[in-house]
Amino acid sequence: MIALQQAQNVPDPLSVPANAPEHCPGTESELAGKSDACAGCANQEICASGKARGPDPALPFVNERMANVKRKILVLSGKGGVGKSTFTAQLGWAFAADEELQTGIMDVDICGPSIPTILGIASEQVHSSSSGWSPVYVQDNLGVMSVGFMLPSSRDAVMWRGPKKNGLISQFLKDVDWGTLDYLLVDTPPGTSDEHLSIVSYLKESGIDGAVVITTPQEVALQDVRREIDFCKKVGIRVLGLVENMSGFVCPNCKNESQIFKPSTGGGRRLAEDMGVEFLGAVPLDPRIGKSADYGVSFLDEYPDSPATTAYLDIIEKIKQQLGD
Repeated sequence: MIALQQAQNVPDPLSVPANAPEHCPGTESELAGKSDACAGCANQEICASGKARGPDPALPFVNERMANVKRKILVLSGKGGVGKSTFTAQLGWAFAADEELQTGIMDVDICGPSIPTILGIASEQVHSSSSGWSPVYVQDNLGVMSVGFMLPSSRDAVMWRGPKKNGLISQFLKDVDWGTLDYLLVDTPPGTSDEHLSIVSYLKESGIDGAVVITTPQEVALQDVRREIDFCKKVGIRVLGLVENMSGFVCPNCKNESQIFKPSTGGGRRLAEDMGVEFLGAVPLDPRIGKSADYGVSFLDEYPDSPATTAYLDIIEKIKQQLGD
């Protein structure tokens, strides 16, 4: 007979100190300062006393910064390599095309920060002033913050455990001088782990307007995306809709369409129906999307006649409609 291990409660990432050991139960737990993981921790005595229980001291500062942000949108997918960062960049460029709108992109994919490269600002660095860290600006109304700006080189690996990731996300929200924003887009890593729990916890009071979930047509991607949508439902995030990336390839010469990733179980549209979320649209494969990302230029501006550009703009318009903008 197989013994099943009891499921353990996942600690609130905001209750885990930045210098905590691995498997820290969190300051809010009844086991705080008393579990085996607490042995030798510098915080053990204060955690065991119960004095550490209470709201994270960073929350008031986060709420103060976020009070100036009209819309906060997460870009999610349980699967890696489906085009989250590329979509986030195109969405940012599309919003910033309106000079009246102020847009920010926050890259919380801490171990794989690709947003700086996609936006053509990989060589930039973060500067600080009396008002906090300054975002790196792609243009006057499009600012970006990413751990990629803080690495010695693009080849350096980021090997951080949860508490340190949580600490950096906290800084991105409370210490970055975002100013007044119409849209803050948050590019996330694959999965439903530390970064996702942290961003949801920090923005719980100021509010998240919704999430755009990205997938590709094949079942191996859809499996993870189902979990991501389930995550959104469990933590109370509104799913604005589902986008299917890499949805067929239209040959520029013969105009025939090929299914590179065959939707064997119905693809994104079927998944959206099954999960009860809006299907925002499908973006066809265009090799120039990858080229634009490598060179850090806007695909929408460079190739306005591409079917993929038409698809992107239709999806972006639907997102605005979902938000009531």
